[in-house]
Amino acid sequence: MTMEAKAIVSHVRMSPRKVRIVANMIRGKNVGEAMGLLRVLPKASALTFRKLLTSATANADDKTKGKVDVDALFVKSVQVNCGPIIKRWMPRAMGRANRIQKRTSHIELVVAEME
Repeated sequence: MTMEAKAIVSHVRMSPRKVRIVANMIRGKNVGEAMGLLRVLPKASALTFRKLLTSATANADDKTKGKVDVDALFVKSVQVNCGPIIKRWMPRAMGRANRIQKRTSHIELVVAEME
């Protein structure tokens, strides 16, 4: 049985569609390789993923009481789901109004040891 550790962040104020672009880039990669990619990626969600990846590796280290080799970990799965949508109104011409939807995301990242 392989060791897995996960980290979850909820209510991230970014659209799931934009967050999934970064999630697809790091899925299946080595933790060191994914962290290097996230450092140079010019996307707003890259910072959130860096924090999440750091948390997941720390969870793996804590779960095994320091017996896991952090360099042997890889990103097993990344799941991005829709969170609650914050609805706002934007005034328009002739007394009309348009609805603005501020989308949020729930992100779950799982790291595992390479077999």
